[in-house]
Amino acid sequence: MKIGNVNINGLAALAPMAGVADMAFRELCVEYGAAYVVGEMVSSKGTTMHDKKSDSLMQISEKERPAAIQIFGDNPQTMAAAAVKASTFTCDIIDINMGCPAPKISNNGNGSALMKTPELAAEIVNECVKAITLPLTVKMRSGWDDEHINAVELAKLCEQAGAAAITVHGRTRQQMYAPPVNRDIIREVKQAVNVPVIGNGDVTDALSAEEMFKETGCDLVMVGRGALGRPWVFTQINTYFATGEILPEPPIEERMSVMLRHIDKLCEYKGDYIGMREARKHAAWYIRDIRGAAKYRNEIGTLTTMDELKTLAEKVIEANK
Repeated sequence: MKIGNVNINGLAALAPMAGVADMAFRELCVEYGAAYVVGEMVSSKGTTMHDKKSDSLMQISEKERPAAIQIFGDNPQTMAAAAVKASTFTCDIIDINMGCPAPKISNNGNGSALMKTPELAAEIVNECVKAITLPLTVKMRSGWDDEHINAVELAKLCEQAGAAAITVHGRTRQQMYAPPVNRDIIREVKQAVNVPVIGNGDVTDALSAEEMFKETGCDLVMVGRGALGRPWVFTQINTYFATGEILPEPPIEERMSVMLRHIDKLCEYKGDYIGMREARKHAAWYIRDIRGAAKYRNEIGTLTTMDELKTLAEKVIEANK
């Protein structure tokens, strides 16, 4: 598939998860076969005010392309200025967040709250498209709540305003991340627009990816929480569609090796102090569902050095022989 003039060669993309989808994790997911990655959402206000944190979130390496920078906000002019600023980084696509359900985002009229004001959302898309030369995409939810399922309406407006692709997370804002995922609405959006549609929501393995493709007709699937502590999920999806083989989860030794490489890269990019504190959540995801995971969680919560993490990895491997 193509998003504008950008070729996406593969089946599954990494979702833009705040606090997770940083450069270290994106690179790792691409290494395992992610066809496309979207970075952590960036505040349009922060971007236009030259905020250092916002600038750091927009850093993209050559190892992770094609990649998108995602911006959020509710002012068309500010969003357009942020899109211009983001396009000066080495991204391939600019994505607009119309799906974040977090109260601190949606309560301020941003993220999924834009689904309540479709005309404003379309104006934001239009202003951004006019301001940049890169393809612009939109990520939305099925609607605000069960009484307002309007993804089809919004997708049409965004396409008319110039969006080059639409990602639909098949849940309402009210649901947050609770089941079920409404694949019907993703299918309806796919049938309603001519641009590529990316299906998102509970794609956690090869079989759920297959279900998303079959039930929606989408052009690409997007993996979010299913990749936490499991970047190899992209290899599993790609292998299944290529050969029909369902790959098992990697052995414990390999999982711990991937974890250590991930955190080492995280510390390289962010420094040991920040890297090791962020490592705690990642380590908890990497050991999830293995024997003895519960007893290691307290230890994970106090990690401060790579040596401590290596010792923990050795304990996990030994306990699961």
